Amino acid sequence: MSAVDFLAQEKIWFDKPRYDEAERRFYEHINGSSQSPQDLGANSILQDIARARENIQKSLAGSTSSGAGDQGELVSRIKSLELENHSLHKVVDDLRSALSKLECRVAVLEKSPAAATPAPAPAAPYTNGTPAQQKKTSAPVKEEEDEEDDDDIDLFGSDDEDPEAERIKEQRLKEYAERKAKKPALIAKSSILLDVKPWDDETDMAKLEECVRSVQADGLLWGTSKLVPVGYGIKKLQIACVVEDDKVGTDMLEEEITKFEDYVQSVDVAAFNKI
Repeated sequence: MSAVDFLAQEKIWFDKPRYDEAERRFYEHINGSSQSPQDLGANSILQDIARARENIQKSLAGSTSSGAGDQGELVSRIKSLELENHSLHKVVDDLRSALSKLECRVAVLEKSPAAATPAPAPAAPYTNGTPAQQKKTSAPVKEEEDEEDDDDIDLFGSDDEDPEAERIKEQRLKEYAERKAKKPALIAKSSILLDVKPWDDETDMAKLEECVRSVQADGLLWGTSKLVPVGYGIKKLQIACVVEDDKVGTDMLEEEITKFEDYVQSVDVAAFNKI
């Protein structure tokens, strides 16, 4: 007996896996879980897609509500701009009308130059062939009296005065000239503030001030002084003086002070005021 005949006579269940699969599907169908793993995966993907769609719809609804609020604000702003634009147009129209009126008035004035010229003054009335003179009234002038003797002198006497009056006038003129000569003349003076700088910080500032004050001249009066720090321990002497402009000048003071070479490096005019 051949092998084929032997296998044909053997009762072997070659289709058992197919029948097992059919049995599993039957029981799954009965129990309500008849879906395959591939179907379960597809269902989970569909659920995820549904949830994503729901989330998208919710976000779109929120954005729509916020967009509606923004749109309302934009509409209100557009309305306010329209109102402002309307008011500006009205102002411009008013200005244009005023300008046109002004141009019309200027044109009228330019066309009638004769009206702008003043009318001639009326002629003076005549009385008996001669023009009448207008009466002029003059207000009384109040003269102020001066207490000084200078104003008591009559410099414009009449020509028909007697010799005695002439002698009195000459005497008063002589007295007036003597009083004018006795009055002191006005002397122009100035206040000067000098900055006297030493060579270094070892310079004896007391000796330097003594040298400066030793400069004497007619019309020169020394005043107060003080030491002003310059830097690096060096101090300068700041001294004031009053001078008569006709007798003492700044050039003379600088020249005389700089003669003390051992103590003085330079002299500057810090202030100069007329008195």
